[in-house]
Amino acid sequence: MGVRGLHGFVASSCPHVCTVVNFKELAERHRSQHPGGTPAVVVDAMCCLRYWYTPESWVCGGQWREYYSSLREFVRAFTAVGIKLVFFFDGMVEQSKRDEWVKRRLKNNREIAKIFHYIKSHREQPGRNMFFIPSGLAIFTRFALKALGQETLCSLQEADYEVASYGFQNNCLGILGEDTDYLIYDTCPYFSISELSLDSLDTVMLCRERLCESLGLSLADLPLLACLLGNDVVPEGMFESFRYQCLASCASVRENRDRKGSAIAAVADHISQVLRLHQGEKTLEEMLPLGPNKALFYKGVASYLLPGQKSPWFIQKPKDVVTLDNQLLSMSSDPEPKQEVPMCMDPESKQKLPVGTDPEFNLETPMCTNTEVKQEDPVNMGPEAKHQVTMVSDPELLKVARAQHVQAESYLVYSVMSSGEVECSNSLEDATDQALPSQAFVYRPVRQRVYSLLLGGSGGGSSTGPAVKEWFVYAGNPLRQPDLVRPLQMNIPGGAPSLRQLWLSHEPGAQAQRWDTLLACFDLSSSREELQAVERPFQALCCLLVYLFVQVDTLCLEDLHAFIAQALCLQGKPTVELADLQLDHIDPRAVQLATLLVRGLTTLVLVNSACGSPWDMADFMPWHLFDGKLFHQKYLQSEKGYTAEVLVEQNRSHVTRFHTLKSVVCKACGKESRPIVSRRHWRPHHAGSRQYEPDQWRRY
Repeated sequence: MGVRGLHGFVASSCPHVCTVVNFKELAERHRSQHPGGTPAVVVDAMCCLRYWYTPESWVCGGQWREYYSSLREFVRAFTAVGIKLVFFFDGMVEQSKRDEWVKRRLKNNREIAKIFHYIKSHREQPGRNMFFIPSGLAIFTRFALKALGQETLCSLQEADYEVASYGFQNNCLGILGEDTDYLIYDTCPYFSISELSLDSLDTVMLCRERLCESLGLSLADLPLLACLLGNDVVPEGMFESFRYQCLASCASVRENRDRKGSAIAAVADHISQVLRLHQGEKTLEEMLPLGPNKALFYKGVASYLLPGQKSPWFIQKPKDVVTLDNQLLSMSSDPEPKQEVPMCMDPESKQKLPVGTDPEFNLETPMCTNTEVKQEDPVNMGPEAKHQVTMVSDPELLKVARAQHVQAESYLVYSVMSSGEVECSNSLEDATDQALPSQAFVYRPVRQRVYSLLLGGSGGGSSTGPAVKEWFVYAGNPLRQPDLVRPLQMNIPGGAPSLRQLWLSHEPGAQAQRWDTLLACFDLSSSREELQAVERPFQALCCLLVYLFVQVDTLCLEDLHAFIAQALCLQGKPTVELADLQLDHIDPRAVQLATLLVRGLTTLVLVNSACGSPWDMADFMPWHLFDGKLFHQKYLQSEKGYTAEVLVEQNRSHVTRFHTLKSVVCKACGKESRPIVSRRHWRPHHAGSRQYEPDQWRRY
């Protein structure tokens, strides 16, 4: 992430940019300089997930109790010295960064393939050098931090921009993360999460002023440098020949540096010695070989401008705008929030399209049918555009969805309603195991019913409403384009309620309506009474297991036993006991089953949010329902034919609950003509024979 090659350059060529600091001392200094104020650190949470995930086991689906304890200790360390933490999570992927997102997902696929190859070869978890964060970690970390009383926010654009803006506007002590973009933003100090010692609260501060001194640049030059080197907006290869020319013409920087370090110094030298001579007189396209990439480059430079900031590299014309290819572009950062505009209809194609889109700028500027009026399109007010096309026209519902999104209280709902585009990153899935489908396919029907609910197509008739663009990672998906997924009709006794009823109603029967809608999303209305009788927190687990077993016919009774036994044994089990648990070996099928369950829990977050929260989110947080190693242990025991008594560790109350929960799941599956049988009773052709080819699911 961040600026290509900058991290290595700083470490090897400019070590004085890095200074060891202590958060306790910084906080004391801040309080003396700002009496009555509370020192705050804004945290880029996505950069910190690897640091926070300290449990030894990571391949079995996640050690969620241990992870929750790790987060609690992190928060306590800062709270103890009077520092307030504000956490930011990525809320959506910007279109300009989609290619980079895809590139990383495909790279992750290759890493996951190596992990499964290792497991099959060695029957154990790979070393930490192959570490891959457990599925759903980012989503559940939001809720864990909120449960710990922390201010947790979800971005409406790329999180690094909002992190930098928050730190800049709120006089924060600094930013804690691991992204060289924070060396480019002109904001509060940047601290490294990877260098943080939680015991002492020492870390490394990376000083952008010292970086500028080393390179002979000013702070205002850094965005230009970042884009010429390549970042998440401007591809690294776009200016490769330009960097080579800079290097060839600047012999003084070629000595005592590696090639990439020399290139960085050479580009910086060209900015300070050549470009600055014409600053304010010539436009960037007159000084640099921008060619057809002009708009993208301007957007990249301007993406670093925080609210109220301007770049001296943009020539300011009347009204502070310049004209590029008939588009009016603001060349300063505008702190005003964006305006959400409903989708306009193309009169010829009858497709819902963002009208006024300029392909060069990749901007969605809704102008409806009034083509005479040019709207200001702030390509560089930061990554976020002022005007956004939305899929839903009800402003009150959009306002509610947006607020829940920003407060990290929902998952995907606002993305569906605002842009009609969602994504899901990699999961630990074995691409060679054709007996178990990808979680992307298993839970797609649920998502389709949610789309129907959110986009107003849930009442009557066949599948209605616009298609949603899904960027979901699964085996065989090259991610060249999104899957276009149509909403799916829901069957709800008495008819489907409106979204306003589910979200805004305070009538006595509203909660029951929300519960019925949630069951309908999983197509489980016929088992309402049985599921309603199940005690919390196992009610959510049973809903998920019934759905999972109906959808995946290669799951057997032994799998069900393992899922139920681990959930029961988890209750009341100390975290230290879970950490000390040792496994005989690692089974690749159990790894993928764990992924299916955890991704099911994230799907429950989506459904519960969309239905107006009939359940408390705590009811299906993994630290209450799932532990990776414990599940793996129960899976291995169940495969050996262990009895229910042994699986639940001879706990009498657990034995009773085990049979009750098993009965509920089996009865509900029976209503769907899906008997759950032991693997030993399967016919020879049944086991592992189900082929899940991607194409059969991509009918949309």
